[in-house]
Amino acid sequence: MIITVTLNAAIDKSLSVPNFRLGRRHRTVEQTTLAGGKGVNVARTLKTLGQPVIATGFAGGATGTRIVEQLTSESILNDFVRIREESRTNTAVHDPTNGQQTEINERGPRVTESEVELFRDKLLYLARGADIVVFAGSLPPGIDPDLYADLIRELRRMDLVTIVDTDGEPLRHAVRAEPTVVSPNVLEAEELVGHEFNDDEDRTIAVHEMRQLGAREAIMTVPDGCFAFVEEGGEPGLMRVRIEPREPVAAVGAGDAFLAGYVAARYGGRTASECLSFGVACGAESTQRLGAGLIDPHKVERLLPEVDVERLELEAEVS
Repeated sequence: MIITVTLNAAIDKSLSVPNFRLGRRHRTVEQTTLAGGKGVNVARTLKTLGQPVIATGFAGGATGTRIVEQLTSESILNDFVRIREESRTNTAVHDPTNGQQTEINERGPRVTESEVELFRDKLLYLARGADIVVFAGSLPPGIDPDLYADLIRELRRMDLVTIVDTDGEPLRHAVRAEPTVVSPNVLEAEELVGHEFNDDEDRTIAVHEMRQLGAREAIMTVPDGCFAFVEEGGEPGLMRVRIEPREPVAAVGAGDAFLAGYVAARYGGRTASECLSFGVACGAESTQRLGAGLIDPHKVERLLPEVDVERLELEAEVS
């Protein structure tokens, strides 16, 4: 079983608005409304890929009820802690005429200490039947940034694979807790290691730096694939995995689809390079539809031959 943790779940509205301009009145030509938050998006893709997954986190108020009902309608197993304050709603506007995307994400509800403890107990109970736990997305306002790190340490004692995709202080603390995999995008990785990346050499070195900070393996997603420092055959190695970018319908959630593909392949026992390739194919396919976490598994399989895996020399890149 795979568990996805979404502590700041949401209802995500994705709108397609041609010639979008601030200060103007517009009408959508296409729209989707889905339960969201990064971990929920990952769970949706995992379900589509036929993997056993359960989504958990916080859900509050009428919006929280809608999140749970939406997941249930999609046949995604879920077990959320109900909280007093209202869960958030996020809006993404995609302009199909120029490919630009505008996102407006609410901060989310405040969560009490007692609600956090209820969640901790629930997660540790669910984890008894799990192999992989994915922590994805932001923390609600007021929650201790150490929370992911504390949970990772407890799950490591249970010999579970822990995967983290977040940013800021929660990411810094989580990496120090030595998760199995950390998977930020470029901006999140720059903030984590403390400097900007000017070229591919910098990006390659960065995944090594993230591993030095505590993560056993590190993956950094980029628009055309990823850079990764992973273990294959018991040995660590650097990889650059890429695919020719598609003209996107919308890019919201592409990183979540990548992570779900990677996790699905890892759960299925594939090699590190196969996991990364499958993740890249899932991320690329997801850009062809409006709404996060939506993919067509058959089209993912057709994209796989187009994914290129380059193995990089470890000593040359990190010296």
